[in-house]
Formats: sequence, C-alpha cells, structure tokens
Amino acid sequence: MDTGLTRRSAETEAHSRLKRRALVWAQAQGFSACATEVSLPRCRYRADVAAYRINDGNGVTAVFECKQTRCDLRRDNCASVSTRERLETVSRRRQILEKHLRVHYPNLRIGDSLFPEFDSHDFVAIGHRNYTRVLRELDALQHRLYDCTKFERLMRYACANLFFLVLTKQVFDEAEIPVGWGALVESDDSLMLVRKPVWREVASENSLRLLHRIATAGTRRLNHQLEITREEVIGRALAEQL
Repeated sequence: MDTGLTRRSAETEAHSRLKRRALVWAQAQGFSACATEVSLPRCRYRADVAAYRINDGNGVTAVFECKQTRCDLRRDNCASVSTRERLETVSRRRQILEKHLRVHYPNLRIGDSLFPEFDSHDFVAIGHRNYTRVLRELDALQHRLYDCTKFERLMRYACANLFFLVLTKQVFDEAEIPVGWGALVESDDSLMLVRKPVWREVASENSLRLLHRIATAGTRRLNHQLEITREEVIGRALAEQL
C-alpha cells in the first residue's frame, strides 16, 4: 500500500490513497508546487490537493478533488440551473395543494393573525400523502441547491485553471463527471486520465494567491512533522523585536 502521507483522524485509507496518487500524478505532469488540504481563494472551499507549475513563463494552477464513494461524489455535484427549475415547479405544486387544502379542511386554520385572511394553516396535521411528498422533495431540493454545488461553484469562481476529479474504478461513471472537470481514475497503483479538463482563464494575481496558499499549507504540514508550534514561532518573533 502507498505510504508517506499522514492521514487526518477522520480520513479513510482510500481517500488518503487517492490524495497521495494525485500528488504523484501532478508532480509527474510538472506541477512542482503541491499541497493537500489547501484553502482556495475567492470561496469557502478547501481542495484535497492543489498544484502550481510554470508554463512558458505563466503560472498554471490545478485543483484535485478525491471521491471514494458515489454518494460523496453526488453530494457536491448538483447542477443549480436544473435544480432551481425543479424547485420552482415543486413550489408551485405546493401552493396549489395548499389552496385546495384550505377549502377542504377549514379546520386547519390556526388563527394566529389579527386578520383571518392571513391566518396560518397546519397542513401537516392531516398527513396528506401528496403534500407530505411535496414537502420532502422541497426540503431535499433546497438542501442540494444551497449545500451541494461545490463543483459548479469552483468552476464559476475560477479558483484554478484546471479541475480534476480523482476516483476509484468503482465510483467512476462518465455521465456523472461534472461539466468542465477532468477525471483521473485509479489503474493498478497509479492514475489514468480518462477525461481531459476544460481550460479556465484565471487572472495572474489569483494564480499567485493559490500558490501562496499552497505554500502556506505545505509549511503547516512541515511544522506539524517537525513539531514546531505557533507559540514557538510567536515567541521567537517577539524575542527578535526586543
């Protein structure tokens, strides 16, 4: 088994293996600056692996996301446009159902307003099957729209020039690879590029920001390995000022 990459306490062996192989593959492609668990600029996300290389005098950046299970892949792979359209359709369905339920079940009125036309209704109380199903789908769609669009947002925010999914053979499905992303799939003890990513233009200052964060993540890992604490660094800095 591959060794040499310290795993986080909650990280599985498979995920750690995918990250290590992504690091090897990136460096073999000329990305000489690489790090794991890199906070990305312009967004709240953290990349499993981020990499930087110089190409004809220009910086090229890449982000790698490792997925060991299909549910993990799908959790970040929501298409916001189609999901929002479905959300609007289901929301209209809810409004129609509530309109009819008000007529057929007037006793559901709560009476929590000074004016009857603004009273709330406890539609859940009757256990209406279609209404319950609509509420369940609304909740799922809202969750996907606001919490499961990582892949799409990384592309939209232009966090890097290239984006790769790193997958096991069991997880890879061509139809589920997000638009614009490349796919690296495990093959024996290495990775095979089965889909090329779409190039994204990124401002040079954003590439430098990512390079800085790669260096920061690398320094953090090195400090951990050498048992250098923040308190030690701060203490040394204060001593130098005296």
